[in-house]
Amino acid sequence: MAKGTSLEAWIRQNGQKLALEVTANFALPLVIYDLVSPRHGDVNALLASMAPPVLWSLFEFARSRRIDALSVLVLVGIGLSLLAAFGGGGARWLQLRENIPTAIIGLAFLCSAAIGRPLIYMLVRAGLARKTSEELAAFECTRDSDQFRRTMVVMTLVWGSGLIASALVSCFLIFELSVQDYLIVSPILGYGTMGVLALWTALYSRRAEARVDAEAGNPQ
Repeated sequence: MAKGTSLEAWIRQNGQKLALEVTANFALPLVIYDLVSPRHGDVNALLASMAPPVLWSLFEFARSRRIDALSVLVLVGIGLSLLAAFGGGGARWLQLRENIPTAIIGLAFLCSAAIGRPLIYMLVRAGLARKTSEELAAFECTRDSDQFRRTMVVMTLVWGSGLIASALVSCFLIFELSVQDYLIVSPILGYGTMGVLALWTALYSRRAEARVDAEAGNPQ
């Protein structure tokens, strides 16, 4: 019963936003492509279908009214997506370029881990800063421990590898599927990748926290 209640509460709190996000990133691009492509061709239809996701990202950025690591990452993704739209070529090349932001952000994760400044740390910190100062303070208290640094590096490496793998799979599917079928599959792959990475992160961070508590002799 408690789980059902918490699920209902989550749906009430986030259901509208989730519906809008799915509409902007999945339904509207597909509808726009179907309407535009018969008269204006695949390339123009794909360019038009990019508008809802970009506008949604800009709206979310404006709504947060914060400039932090998370916001900067969103802006970088938007900027790279817009640059990818203006490169010429056919429909498949346009779809290939749409995966460049994901690959570049994945590389940024890997590079940040390589130089000892894991990007996950900055993103988690930015997320906690949006909530309460107590959570942020508790997070900052653990940043000097070896276990904490190791956890941040591992998470950053996994996220970087996952994003690059998603981009590579997308590039393969572009040449295996029709333009329209790829429009259907692409957001499913994107959301699926993010969902798997988020679930792994939650489980891994819980295990890491348990190890820290065990080393400190704290009861669970």
